Amino acid sequence: MNSVVSIEQPTKAAAYTGWLPSQKILEMIADGEIRPSGIMTEIEPDQVQPASIDLRLGDRAYPLDASFLPGAELRVFEKMRSIDQAFDRFAIDLRNGAVLERGRLYLIPLAESIKLKSDVAAYANPKSSTGRLDILTRLIADRSALFDEVEEGYQGQLYLEVAPRSFSVVVRAGTRLNQLRFKRTRGEAPKSISESEWRQLIAERQIVDAASSATRRGLLPFSIDLRGSGVEGALVGWRAKKHARRIDLDRRDYDPLEYWEPIKFHRDARLVLDPDEFYILMTKEAIAVPPDFAAEMLPYEPRAGEFRVHYAGFFDPGFGWDATTRKAGSSRGVLEVRSHEMPFLLEHGQGVGWLKYERMAERPQSLYGDAGQSNYQGQELKLSKQFRPL
Repeated sequence: MNSVVSIEQPTKAAAYTGWLPSQKILEMIADGEIRPSGIMTEIEPDQVQPASIDLRLGDRAYPLDASFLPGAELRVFEKMRSIDQAFDRFAIDLRNGAVLERGRLYLIPLAESIKLKSDVAAYANPKSSTGRLDILTRLIADRSALFDEVEEGYQGQLYLEVAPRSFSVVVRAGTRLNQLRFKRTRGEAPKSISESEWRQLIAERQIVDAASSATRRGLLPFSIDLRGSGVEGALVGWRAKKHARRIDLDRRDYDPLEYWEPIKFHRDARLVLDPDEFYILMTKEAIAVPPDFAAEMLPYEPRAGEFRVHYAGFFDPGFGWDATTRKAGSSRGVLEVRSHEMPFLLEHGQGVGWLKYERMAERPQSLYGDAGQSNYQGQELKLSKQFRPL
């Protein structure tokens, strides 16, 4: 998520637990807790988002035969060397651009390292465009037994596992595929979302544009839109083509029809998901994240159907939020969907997931969505930024 707009910042004396905002991330950069690594000499200002920082690829990619975690005793490269002593002989130089092939797996050292304090942990997620291109990414840290999580006090290099699934892609040193968020884990707990506050946010339509069955505090259910405008033949989704040319992630002018098959509305408003196919769909609801919150999509209950509805599921403060009306605007949630192992029938309005809202440690000094300049603010059904509008 790429654009921010300045807002008035109230002063807080206490060090609250919760997600750290942009101004705290900037302090971490100034204090050397986030620093450039490898061939990069500085952090670029537009890497910092309202509640996250974009991470950049370094200058080498290493093909992998299998995913792995280093475990508590080893650094990432030590683990790789224990698997294949000659792994570095086959490194791919990314400085002038290189192709990451569909169906292959790569490990790429990132161009940022971190030095976390003892009360700050970090969590990673793919960027929106990464998920919409069906590129699976997972962050790895030295001496770690978990993907996408970095424990308090960690000091060292960060690495990214990258697996393009639908399209081969051209990347370069400096390409941004994922984001890192920081959570203060010790300190004064912020006021929790009360039942009455949650009901008020729903009633005032600050987080969703319509009446909602959100009965659990902080959890907003959302459903699938297979009607669109309701006109027969209206566009309601996209299915990735099996065989398409590679995509240069720096380009912004690709023809969608060369890479995607349109999915059109029919009167039954149903869609059968085929196994191993990748779909772009959208939520029926317009959703928003008020300034004091961040939101994350949660995996859906597997007992309700074996399918995955998102890759890049983090929403910065201000996403979809209209600062003038203090309500949800028109921004839909765009869903990256795969069915597991067997065909699965989706119907219009079917519940497919939840958004979990959490309070920020502080209100950000900047919000997502700068006067329409963001790629995805006010979005409906939208492909990644590499594709021009139809």
